[in-house]
Amino acid sequence: MSTSWIVLIVVALLVLIWILMYNSLVRMRNWVEESWAQIDVQLKRRHDLIPNLVETVKGYAKHEQETLNRVIEARSKMLSGQSRAEQMEASDAISSSLKTIFALGESYPELKANENFSKLQEQLEGTENKIAAARQIYNTTVRQYNTKLQTIPSSIVASVHGFKREDMLKATEAERENVKVSF
Repeated sequence: MSTSWIVLIVVALLVLIWILMYNSLVRMRNWVEESWAQIDVQLKRRHDLIPNLVETVKGYAKHEQETLNRVIEARSKMLSGQSRAEQMEASDAISSSLKTIFALGESYPELKANENFSKLQEQLEGTENKIAAARQIYNTTVRQYNTKLQTIPSSIVASVHGFKREDMLKATEAERENVKVSF
């Protein structure tokens, strides 16, 4: 076999490896986008349920307007959030506000007994669990993608084609604080 054939085969193999690396990076980037879209779907579901919950609570807890306003304000911020970080910050505020509303159910037995409130609470709690699961999947996908961006030889292909590192979702400072339990 002549030298020119060997060079041609080596070049063809390098091009093939380059293409495979590029396609792998595109696939990983698309998985990151898909996993974010799954979070977005659950955030939208929660967003759609909140007005019904607020209306249900309004009738029972008229003097709890401040709590309801916080939920409505956080929901509005969710709509205006541009970046993923801003959306997740607004999402965390909604989660915190919803916990406060659910606690109202303990203070108002009539509200707790309301079938509509119970169903909405159950749906929102399920949605919160789905959001948490989707966040875990997102972080796993981002870790795999970022690892691919940082390992050789795919890091070379990634830098040439402008693939950028993605940020993982993290717990807020409030979520990291120790839980105070008293009896």
